[in-house]
Amino acid sequence: MYEVTVETDFSGAHLLRGYEGKCGRLHGHNWRVAVTAVSEGLDDVGMALDFATLKEETRNVLSQVDHTYLNEVFPFTEINPTAENIARWVCEAVARRVDNERVLIRRVTVWESGNAAATFTPEELV
Repeated sequence: MYEVTVETDFSGAHLLRGYEGKCGRLHGHNWRVAVTAVSEGLDDVGMALDFATLKEETRNVLSQVDHTYLNEVFPFTEINPTAENIARWVCEAVARRVDNERVLIRRVTVWESGNAAATFTPEELV
């Protein structure tokens, strides 16, 4: 099994609805995102998935939330924009762009600070 991971980032503001504490108020983060794809085999060039492709598709997804108020971007209009929910959203969105017969998105980790992160792994890969 091969794993390929890329990291990138985005900036965005949010607040957590129903949260009693500082995070219930409007604030921002410089979010860091790691996306890991997995493949049992390699392509004709010897790659599980081209790093450039994975990074480009991850950036395409993150462009929807970069420099935004996340609470105003679907699905965060309906669910809280927690690191956990952002990780799941990124995972599912990137998966729709790169999944094929050979490659799956294994996990996405989202850091809201240098020492706090949440990871989402699709159920079928647990």
